[in-house]
This record gives sequence, structure tokens and C-alpha cells, in this order.
Amino acid sequence: MQIFQTDLLCIGAGLAGERVAIEAAGNGFSVVCLSLVPARRSHSSAAQGGMQAALGNSAMGEGDCPDVHFTDTVKGSDWGADQEVARIFVDNAPIAMRQMAFWGVPWSRVVPGEQTYYKGGKPFTAVEKKENEGLIHSRSFGGTAKWRTCYTSDGTGHSVLFALDNRAAQLGVDVHDKTEAIALIHDGETCLGAIVRCLKTGELRAYLARATLIASGGFGRLYRASTNAVINDGGAHIAALDTGIVPIGNPEAIQFHPTGIVPTDILVTEGCRGDGGTLLDVNQYRFMPDYEPEKAELASRDVVSRRMTEHMRKGLGVKSAYGDHLWLDIRHLGAHHINTNLREVKDICENFLGVDPISQLVPVRPTQHYCMAGVRTNKDGAVYGLKGLFSAGEAACWDMHGFNRLGGNSLSETVVAGMVVGAKVVEFLKGADTVVKMGAVRDVYAKQESRIKDLIGGTHGRENAFAVREEMHDALIKGAGIFRNGKDLAESVETLKGTLARAKRVGLESNGIGANPELALALKIEGMVKLALCVTQGALMRTESRGAHTREDYPDRNDRDWLNRTLATWKSESDELPTLTYEPATPSFELPPGERGYGGGKIIPMETPPKSGKKKA
Repeated sequence: MQIFQTDLLCIGAGLAGERVAIEAAGNGFSVVCLSLVPARRSHSSAAQGGMQAALGNSAMGEGDCPDVHFTDTVKGSDWGADQEVARIFVDNAPIAMRQMAFWGVPWSRVVPGEQTYYKGGKPFTAVEKKENEGLIHSRSFGGTAKWRTCYTSDGTGHSVLFALDNRAAQLGVDVHDKTEAIALIHDGETCLGAIVRCLKTGELRAYLARATLIASGGFGRLYRASTNAVINDGGAHIAALDTGIVPIGNPEAIQFHPTGIVPTDILVTEGCRGDGGTLLDVNQYRFMPDYEPEKAELASRDVVSRRMTEHMRKGLGVKSAYGDHLWLDIRHLGAHHINTNLREVKDICENFLGVDPISQLVPVRPTQHYCMAGVRTNKDGAVYGLKGLFSAGEAACWDMHGFNRLGGNSLSETVVAGMVVGAKVVEFLKGADTVVKMGAVRDVYAKQESRIKDLIGGTHGRENAFAVREEMHDALIKGAGIFRNGKDLAESVETLKGTLARAKRVGLESNGIGANPELALALKIEGMVKLALCVTQGALMRTESRGAHTREDYPDRNDRDWLNRTLATWKSESDELPTLTYEPATPSFELPPGERGYGGGKIIPMETPPKSGKKKA
């Protein structure tokens, strides 16, 4: 058995993973980051539009402050967020953005004087103040009262990830790429590291650590149509769920982004609409103001995705060989703006669609994009159930997003949570001595070694892993799409229970040797189906509509019965369904439940409305 030892093991080397790693390494601790791909190819690099932070530098952001950002975030979450965590986030976001600038992120900056901007496709003039010259600029994003999304053209994730990777290298963070954690090592109380498979050779390794971080991104690739990279298939979530101890928080909370391009489902940033782009139907009519007069295209993502789907259901979508879609129009923004602030969008449209957005409409429709669901942690990023295990970024249910996250808040969360959770990891490392129980290490290693031998030998059957995945895709989107109802969800759950039985009988058609994608999928297909069952069972049980969870048979937001967070745990390998428990959505209310101001819908209020805990400025 090959063994690596380190103070901190980060499963994931994207923005959240590297930001926590930087905090630990900067305090003198050894750090190893595991990554499926080279660190700079992490999915964080695909984020385009920007990061929210209440800097108030621009004319359209004047008067912004963390309190306004907090209100937007809680409303965006449809009151599903942990408000204590949301407060930590908004207060630290401005610090994190300025820190990113210090580390080399080339933020787009304020240029003083009269500037032409767009709203709803129409130009207007704003005067940028001389005293703000050179400060970090911001653009508009959905569900916000102020322009606060800091950006670097439309390549924000790319820019920030490269800057963080440079900083990590300076501090001696060791990145082991082309590796995948397939199981957590634990003794029932403490996490001791992970069993890891080398994707080049197929060999297994044991990584022992005093603290372990899950920062592997989301699990959007449970869905067939997703903006996520193929690496976002939930591997680390599966390892956590397989402990039988660690819960997945709010598994039913899945976000669909309004503008995935058709047919590839690649994302074009919300910055397109924030900068003034509009959505058009088959008649090239701008329909969003009819549904959302106040916010139009810049309502929150869950609302815009629902309205687009409603409009296509009325027969007003554009017919194509790939199904109905709508149009995104950014032509009026002009060549200069598109070639500078939306240049990645232009490249994507030209390379994948053969469309020039300067002169042509872009075909778009809602597609799966983000998981508010994740490994449940407390406000310090410590995972429920196992000491020494932490999580940050999209992999975690920290939970500042509740049932819908605002655009720009997740990319910002990676570095803010990385900073906050990283400090808590450092505190833990300074005060913790871990006793490694080699018996537990050998047991987990042997179990994974045996799994691989059984898959190669077809010990439990010869089901095809790729066919099982296709069945999971079909069942999941039928029940847990943008709109949900009890009948379809119940059918999806029953189908997935059969799919889980098939997943347990998977065997390889290949020899499993070396860099083998069939073995990589076979090792986690059972866990992927379990995650899909967490999503669908959680959605079936939640008999209300809140944020991205929209039940057509229960259209009201029910604060009386459902102002809580789902916790899904897989207690035993023999279980057909996860065990669901619930906890309060937030320990206290700084902002009591109320109307979001967009999206419509009725609210069943709490029987005893909470009083505001807001502090005086």
C-alpha cells in the first residue's frame, strides 16, 4: 500500500479547495490537493460572469453595502438560507475581492465620466465618479438591488483560479492531479483521509491527513443535460454518503440556469442579461416583462427558468431538431462591448454553434447548472458526523443559498468560504492531534481493492455501467426537473430503486487496467444513483414550492410546515432509500420571512412570525 501523509488533504483543487489550501499552507501546514484534472482545468475556470461583493464603486452600485447584499441573498434563497452564514458571507465578500486583486486578479475597473449601459435592451447614461477611477467595477446580475458583481470581462473564474493557483504554488501546496478519492478513511468518529485511485495507472493509494476537505464542486452530471463539466459527477459526495454518517443537505435544491445554449448546454453567462441582453420567443417578442414587470430578465434564476419554460409550454418556443428553445439577443450591445466584456460568449457561440452574437440571435433554454445541495456543514465548514472533515464551495451545503442561489454568489462563495473555513481548518490543525488507526486504513483499502476485483470479474453481474447511467438520467429529469409533481416524482423514485438494484450488478466489459473510464464510472454508478434518489425522494417529501423546488401540485411556499432544511443520509448499503431528517433553515432570523418581490406565488405563513434580529447600523 502506497501511503501519503499531510496535515490537510483537499479533495478538489478548484477555487474553494485552493483557497482553503492557501490559508493552511500560509500558516505553515503541509497541504496536498487532489484533482481529477490539472488544477487550472478545474471547473471553476469555466465560471464567466463574476463575483458578488458589496463594494459600491460604480454609479449603479452607489449606496450598496453588506446589508443590501444580505437582503438580496436571503430573498434569493426564498428564505431557505442559514442567515447566520449569509451574514458571514456578505461581510467578508468585499475583503476577499480586494485580496484577490492583491494576489493578481485583473479586475475590470471603473472608467470615470459618462458611460453608456443597457437595461432591458435599452441604453442609458450613467456618470462614473472621478474619485472611483481604477476601482473594481461591477455589473448587474439577477435578483439584486444594486450592481455588485465584480468581473474580469466574462472570464472571471479563469482569472481568479490562475491567480490562486500561482499563490498556492508560491506557498508550496502540492497538487496531485489525475487522481480521484473513492472512499473516506474514518473510524466512525474521525476522518483520517481518503483512499485514492490514480487515473493514469489505476493503482490505489492511501492519503492520511489530520484534516480533510471536500471541495470537489457540484454533482450536476447526474443530469444528462447540464452546464457542468463531465468531472462534476459527485464522486466526493458519494464517498461522504457511503460513510453512513455524513448527510447531504437539501438534496432536492437543484438550480437550472436560463441560458444554456442549444444543443450543447454550454453556459453563456448571466452577464449577457446583466449587461442588457434580452430573451425573445419564436416571434422575436421580448416576453419576460409580461411575467416579471419589475425584474424582467433579471429576476432570480429559478424564476426566469420557470417563466421561459411556461412560455415554451404555450407553444411560443422556437422549434428545432433538438427540441424547443428561445432566443438570447445581445446584438444591440454592439461589437465593442461583446468583443471586450463578453468575448468568451462570442467564442462559445462561434465555435459550438457557428453563430456570431454580434449580428445573430443565440438559441438558449434552461439547463441544470448548480447544486444548492451538498455535504452538510456548520457555519465553520465542519461536516456533520465526522471530526476532522470539512467542506467548502459548491460541494458543501454551508448553507447561504437555501433553495436558490443568486448569480455571482457561488463564485464569490468559493473564495469567501475558502477564507473563512480555511481559518477554521487552521484552528483545528493547531489544536488537534490525530491518532491514525491503521486497522481502519487497511479495512477501507481492502474494501476498495475488493470492489475493483469484483467489477473486473463480474462477481455480482454484468450490467453495463453506461446503460445504468442512462436509465438514471431519464428517471431524474422526469421527476426532478424545473417543474415537479407528486406523480412523476413517485414514478421516478420507483424507477431509481430498480436502477439502484441494477447498479449493484454492474460488471466491466473491459479489462479495467490503467486509465479506464469504464471502471471509473462503475466504481461510482451505485453512489450516483443513491444521490439521484436523495434528490427525488427529498423533492417528493417536500410538499411546497420554494425557490428552485417548484411543485405544480403544491404551488405555495409553506413557511408554516417547511421552513427547514432536508438532511439525507444513507444509513446502510442494503437500504433502498435515504433516511430523511429535517432541521431549521436558520438558527435565527435577521430578516423574517416575507415576499421576494418577484416570482409571484402565495405564502403560507409561520403560525408565530419571528421578530427581526437585525442589528442597528
